[in-house]
Amino acid sequence: MTLFEVALKVAIPKSFYADITRRFPSMSIFIWCNRENDVVEVIVRNPENYPLVMDEFRTHPWMGVIEEVSDNRRLYLNVSECHCMKQDTIVRHIGELDILNIFPNVIENGWTYHRLMVFRHKDLEELLRRFDNWGWTYRILRKAPFDGFIASSLTLTTDALFSGITERQMEALLTAHRHGYYNLPRDADVQAIAAKEKVSRTTFQEHLKKAENKLVAALVPHMKLFKHAPSERRRSLRVK
Repeated sequence: MTLFEVALKVAIPKSFYADITRRFPSMSIFIWCNRENDVVEVIVRNPENYPLVMDEFRTHPWMGVIEEVSDNRRLYLNVSECHCMKQDTIVRHIGELDILNIFPNVIENGWTYHRLMVFRHKDLEELLRRFDNWGWTYRILRKAPFDGFIASSLTLTTDALFSGITERQMEALLTAHRHGYYNLPRDADVQAIAAKEKVSRTTFQEHLKKAENKLVAALVPHMKLFKHAPSERRRSLRVK
C-alpha cells in the first residue's frame, strides 16, 4: 500500500463559506474541526469589506457562535456545532473513505482547498466519483507519494504544543495576539495591554514570556525537520 498526498480544490454551488468568499474576494477562511466544534479564522484584506463580512457571520442562522475575537482585520469564531459532517459537505465524504483530511481547510474565491492523505487509489477514485454525482467542480492541484517528511510532520499535535502551557500563560498569549502585539509594527506593547486589561504589567509579561518560551521549545524539533527537507519539498507543502 502506497501512501500519497493529494491537494485539490472543490467548488460547491450552495455553501455559505464559498458564497461569501465569491462576493468578497479579498477574504480567506480557515477552518479547523474536531467533529464537535468548528474554529473559523476569517481574514479580510479590504478594510471596507470587514464590517460587512462580520455582520454576515454574526447573523447567519446556523453559525451558533460561542466565542468571538476580532482585531478589525481578522475575525476568530468558535462555532458551537460542527458543520463539516453534514450530508452535503466535502469532509463528510472524505471521512467515509480511507482518506485523512489535514486541517485547516482553506476557502478563497468560492473554492475550498483540501490537503489529503490517501492510502488507496480506489478511495480517491470513489471520492471524485461522489464529487461528480453531487455536481461539484474540482481540480487536482498535486498528487505525489509521501517521502517520509510529511508523515513525520503529523506528529505535531495540539497536545505536544500546548500541554506545558498553563491557563494563565495561554490567556496572556491570546490576549497579546488580540491586541496586535504580534503585528508588524506592533499595535500595542506589554504595558499598554496590561493597562487595558487592568492587570499587573510584570505579571502579564512574565506569563507571556513563559508561554512564548514553551511554545518555541515545542516547535523547534519540528522546525528542524522542516529545515532539513529539500527546498523544493518545502515549497510543495503549500496547498495552493
